[in-house]
Amino acid sequence: MVDVDRQDAVVVGVDFGTLSGRAVVVRVADGAELGSAVHEYRHGVMDRTLTAHENEVLPPDWALQVPGDYLEVLRVAVPAAVRAAGVRPADVVGVGTDFTACTMVPVRADGTPLSELPALAGRPHAYVKLWKHHAAQGQADRINDLAGDRGEPWIDRYGGSISAEWEFAKGLQVLEEDPEVYAAMDRWVEAADWIVWQLTGRYVRNACTAGYKGIYQDGAYPDRSFLAALNPDFADFVTDKLAQEIGQLGHAAGGLTTEAAGWTGLPVGTAVAVGNVDAHVTAPAANAVEPGQMVAIMGTSTCHVVNGARAAEVPGMCGVVRGGIVEGFWGYEAGQSGVGDIFGWYVDNQVPESYAVEARARGIGVHELLTEKAAAQQVGGHGLVALDWHSGNRSVLVDHELSGLVVGLTLTTRPEDVYRALLEATAFGTRTIVETFGAAGVPVSELVVAGGLLKNTFLMQMYADVTRLPLSTIVSEQGPALGSAIHAAVAAGYYPDVRTAARSMGRRVVAAYTPDEDAALAYDALYAEYTALHDHFGRGGNDVMHRLKKIRREALAARPREPGTARPPELRTAREAAPGTGRGARTAGAHA
Repeated sequence: MVDVDRQDAVVVGVDFGTLSGRAVVVRVADGAELGSAVHEYRHGVMDRTLTAHENEVLPPDWALQVPGDYLEVLRVAVPAAVRAAGVRPADVVGVGTDFTACTMVPVRADGTPLSELPALAGRPHAYVKLWKHHAAQGQADRINDLAGDRGEPWIDRYGGSISAEWEFAKGLQVLEEDPEVYAAMDRWVEAADWIVWQLTGRYVRNACTAGYKGIYQDGAYPDRSFLAALNPDFADFVTDKLAQEIGQLGHAAGGLTTEAAGWTGLPVGTAVAVGNVDAHVTAPAANAVEPGQMVAIMGTSTCHVVNGARAAEVPGMCGVVRGGIVEGFWGYEAGQSGVGDIFGWYVDNQVPESYAVEARARGIGVHELLTEKAAAQQVGGHGLVALDWHSGNRSVLVDHELSGLVVGLTLTTRPEDVYRALLEATAFGTRTIVETFGAAGVPVSELVVAGGLLKNTFLMQMYADVTRLPLSTIVSEQGPALGSAIHAAVAAGYYPDVRTAARSMGRRVVAAYTPDEDAALAYDALYAEYTALHDHFGRGGNDVMHRLKKIRREALAARPREPGTARPPELRTAREAAPGTGRGARTAGAHA
C-alpha cells in the first residue's frame, strides 16, 4: 500500500464534532500539521425544533442531526485543508475519520438515510440521533433492569448500566415510538461507520463503537431471548438491523470510491481507515496510550479513556473493550455528559448584561471575564457547591434523568461565584471517575487533557488540584483530527501499529500542571460536600430530579394542539407507545 516516500507522504484526518467537521492534513513522518479547514453543519443540532422540516417542535431531551451535513464536510473542508497545506493530492496516502458517539443513522440497505426519503422527511425518528439525544432513558432503564434480573454477564462490562445514549436504547425507542420508521430501517448504523461507508462503498463496523456503544463483547451481542423479553418486535434487532463485519482500529476499511474521490479531490483508491470515536482516537494524538494515562477530552462534554492490561469491572464506566483504544490492551471509557455545555448555558442564560458590557469594554469574552473574577477568590469563598448534571450523569451513575443543582445561593451571590462552582463541579465529577477506577483496580497515574477547554489555564490548574494528579496537555489543538490522521497512516501501511505511529506523530507536554497542596486540601472539603449531594440525589436518597422530569414531560404532552390532529408518537405515554411490554422500575412517564 506504501507507494509515496515517507518524507513526502501526508494523510488527512477528519473530525466530525457536535457542530462542525474539521479536516487536518498531517505529515506521516513526524505528525506535523500542515493545513486545516472547518465546515459548520448547516442544520447544527436540532434539539428544540426539526429545522430540516417545517420547524416541527421536538419533545424534551431530543438531539437530532441531518446526515447530508456530514457529506458537506467532505466536499468543503477536505479540499480546503489540502489547499491550505500546499500539498499535492497525489501525496495524500490515507484518510481517517472520527465521530461523536453514540450517534446513530437509520438507513436503507444501500446506506440511504431515512430522513432523505420524502415520505419520512417529517418524521423525527428518521433523522440522526446525536450522542446527546437522551430521550431513550426509559428504554435504557428497562434494558438495565432486565439484564440485572437475568444476570446477563455483559452488563458488568459496562459498570452495571448501559446508557440512554447508546445503540440499543435508541433503537428500542424508535421501535416503540414510530414502528413505521423502525420497519423502514434496514440498518441501524453508527455515524462513524456510515461516513466510512460513504467514502469506500463498504460497510464495516468499527471495534470501538461496537464494543462501547453496541454491547458487543467476546464476539457476541445480547441474545435474541433477551431482546424479545424487552419487546417481542425487538427480538431480531441484532440480526436484522445491527450485526456487521467488525473492523479493528488502524486497519483499512477500503479505498476511496470514484464518487468520494470527486468530493474530496483525492485519488481514487486512497486508503480509508476503519472509523473511530473522537475521544478514543485522541489518545494516540497525545502519545498517551499506555496503562495509567487517562486522556480527558474536554469540550461540550468530557470523555475519559484509559488503557489497562486486564479487564476489570469498574462501577459506572461506559465500557471496557478489548482493542477499544489500541490493539493489545483493554480500553476503558467513562465520561461526563455536560462540561463546556454547562459553562456555555450559564453564560448565555444567567449572566446579567452588565457583565457583557464590561467584557466588551475590555475586549474579552464573558467566559474570560468570569474566569478572571472567579480566579481571584479563595477556594470555598463563594460558599457554594454544585452538581454537574445539567445533561444528566454519564459516569459513574449512568442516569440521564438527573439534573443540575447549586446549593448555597444567597442574595449576595455573584455570577462569578456560580460560574466557579460549576467549574469546580466538573472537576469533582472527574475526580469521582478517577477514584472509582482506582478502587476497581485500574489506577490512574497521569491525567492528559485535550480539547477546547485547554485554553482555560485556571480550569486546568483546578483539575490538577482537585484530582491531585499531574496534568499533561496535548500539543495539538486538533487532537481528534490528528488521531484520525495517525490511524490513516497505519491503514496506509506507513507504520505497523497505532502505538508505534503515536510515538512519531503524537505529542503532549508532560506535567504541564501539578497539584498545589494547599489548594488541594481546601478542595477536599468541597469535594466531600459534592460527594454527599452526589450520593443523595444520584443513589436514591431523593428522586426529586426524576419526578421533575416526569412532571415536565406530562405538562408538555398536555399542551394544546390543533383540532383533529393526533398526539405525535414522541409524546405518547409509555402505555400508548408500546402496549403490553414490560417496564422497568423508573420508566413511568419516560415515553411521555
